[in-house]
Amino acid sequence: MGIYNNTVTRYYNFLFKDLADHRTNHWPLIEHPWPGIAILAFYLYFVLNLGPRLMKDRKPFELKNTLIIYNFLQVVVSTYLFCEGMEGAWLFRYSWRCEPVDWSTTPHALRVARGVYTYFICKLTELLDTVFFVLRKKDKQITFLHLYHHTVMPIISWGCTKYFPGGHGTFVGVINSFVHIIMYFYYMVAAMGPQYQKYLWWKKYITTLQLSQFCIAFLHSMQLLFYDCGYPRWSMFFTLPNAIFFYYLFSDFYNKAYTDESKAKAVKNGFANGKSIKSSNECSENEVKENGHNNKKES
Repeated sequence: MGIYNNTVTRYYNFLFKDLADHRTNHWPLIEHPWPGIAILAFYLYFVLNLGPRLMKDRKPFELKNTLIIYNFLQVVVSTYLFCEGMEGAWLFRYSWRCEPVDWSTTPHALRVARGVYTYFICKLTELLDTVFFVLRKKDKQITFLHLYHHTVMPIISWGCTKYFPGGHGTFVGVINSFVHIIMYFYYMVAAMGPQYQKYLWWKKYITTLQLSQFCIAFLHSMQLLFYDCGYPRWSMFFTLPNAIFFYYLFSDFYNKAYTDESKAKAVKNGFANGKSIKSSNECSENEVKENGHNNKKES
């Protein structure tokens, strides 16, 4: 038993201490994986079990002011991360082909590391997106895509902060922060009330922007196959499949939320005008209602 404990301890120390970046390893929530695991476990338990049970016999919370403030703060933080990433790295210092991690304690290296850590903390605060859905009883918004995205991103950003806080991999975070500026601004305006709905015609373009970011991230990561600057090439075995899977999920969401809805509106308008509209799917009016408007969800 003692030999087993020593072996486990040795591997644990190797994995979570020896391999870790000595500069960031002692920052809050980084040294050990257990706090992050506990947060994500409680998050999933709350949104899938505890929250719906607590809200079952309650009226949904409106949370109007809370949502406005929350989304405004997310816009501010995302703007900071995007500007910090571009000005502090990708515009003037980093190579777009391949960039290693600067492990030094220079002001610039620590600046980049702090940016990666801030991005990680931001991914934890974004878990509140789902909590607000539960409290507002917006259960249809809590899709597999939503849960997968909000669960995986804190794990990835924790690993980057602990092991590779800088270099080539930060580009994905910079692009993602730009997308989140647009996305949370949309949510902020939407939370202000129905009188602002006429300004939100561009919702579907947010999903298009999200799809574009995965393509850009994929192509940027692929450069590691052709250029060697010291950044670990094995990281592609995590980033590339994840980018492909995210693209598939967001593409499926786009088709269900917008393509099917456009077809539904066309068919509905045809029936309203007393015309028979034929399509390859030969949808009935009931199928249109089921597969069109009722399936529209927020990402």
